[in-house]
Amino acid sequence: MSPEAQTKTYHIVVNGQKKEVGTNVLSYDAVVNLGFDNNPPKGENVVITVTFSKAEHDKQGTLVAGQSVVIKNGTIFNVKATDRS
Repeated sequence: MSPEAQTKTYHIVVNGQKKEVGTNVLSYDAVVNLGFDNNPPKGENVVITVTFSKAEHDKQGTLVAGQSVVIKNGTIFNVKATDRS
């Protein structure tokens, strides 16, 4: 990997807020942490849903635990926590 690729910054939007990340691949866990400022809600009934749009190749969809997505500048994520009770 070239030094330029290692230091590139990507500008994305998470829950309506602009964020910067240093990689073009984001995991479900990384997006959840960005969405909840590294303090996601916990509990056996909490379900966190992550949707995205404008990813690489204009891809859109839903991320689940264990998955990752290749992003580009302008990728948009929505991260929501719901209680299944």
